[in-house]
Amino acid sequence: MKELVEVIAKALVDDPSQVVVEEVRNGKDIEIKLHVAPDDMGKVIGKQGRIAKAIRSVVKAASTKDHTHVDVEIG
Repeated sequence: MKELVEVIAKALVDDPSQVVVEEVRNGKDIEIKLHVAPDDMGKVIGKQGRIAKAIRSVVKAASTKDHTHVDVEIG
């Protein structure tokens, strides 16, 4: 999951070197924290949060195969 979020985020931002993705596992729950440069925050969140919601939807769809629950936090 970490790699998936990282690939998507690097494709969206102007400065891919500033993309940092952390993954914290707790049993079947996974928390993914995405950090980008302050100037790129709007590109990752999108208008009215549409891009962030799309990222969460893709990750959720990918996680159903493993029967895990994934939360994506953007900060």
